[in-house]
Amino acid sequence: MTDSIDSRPGTAEATAVEAGAAEAAETPNAARAARSAKAAKTADKRRRLTAAAAQVLHEQGVERTTIADIARAADVPTGNVYYYFKTKDDLVRAALTEHTGYLEALTAELDRLPEPRERLKGLVAAWVRQRDTAARYGCPTGTLAVELDKRDDGGLDEAVGLVIRRLLQWVEEQYRQLGAADPGGLAVALVGAYQGMSLLSNALRDPGIMTREGARLTAWIDATV
Repeated sequence: MTDSIDSRPGTAEATAVEAGAAEAAETPNAARAARSAKAAKTADKRRRLTAAAAQVLHEQGVERTTIADIARAADVPTGNVYYYFKTKDDLVRAALTEHTGYLEALTAELDRLPEPRERLKGLVAAWVRQRDTAARYGCPTGTLAVELDKRDDGGLDEAVGLVIRRLLQWVEEQYRQLGAADPGGLAVALVGAYQGMSLLSNALRDPGIMTREGARLTAWIDATV
C-alpha cells in the first residue's frame, strides 16, 4: 500500500516556509488594524469630551464646572481626561471649537438657500428653535463671553470673541449681498438683538421671548432693504 504522506524531498520544509511567510504577512496587517482601532478609540474619546465640555460649560458655567463633571458627561474615566486635555482651560478651548463647528455647519446649511434674505431669516429660525435651551441656560457663546471677560485680557476671552466675530462676518456678508448701505452695522444690530433676547429669555425663564422677538427680527429683515 502506498503511503498517503508526500515524501518528496523538501515538501515539509516548503510547507513550513510558506506557513511562516503567511504568518509574517499577517503580522503587519494585524498591527496596522490594532493601531487603526486604537486611533479610532482615541478620536472617539476626544470627540465625546469636546461635546461634553461644550454642553456642561454652557449649563454650569466655567467656574462651577470641574473636569470630573465633563468626564462624567462624556462617560470617560476622570483620569483619562488628562491624556487629552491637561487643564480645564484646554477643555474650554475645546468647547469653543465645538461651538465654532456648530456655527460653521449651520451657516453652510444656510448657504444652500438661494437668497441672502432667506439665509438671514433661516438664521433667526435656528435661534428660535433653541428657545428652550436659551431660556434655561442662555446663549452658549454669549454666556461664555460674559464669564471669560472677567479674566485677564489676551486669553480665552479673545478666543470666544473670535467665534462671535465669525458669526458677525457671515451676517455682514448676507447684508452686503442684499446691497445694504451699512452691512456691518446691520450685522451688529441683528446679532446684538439675538444676544439680548437670549439674555431676557434666560433671566425670565421665558422661551416665548425668543419666539416673539424672533418674529420681530424676521419682519425687520424683510423690511430692511
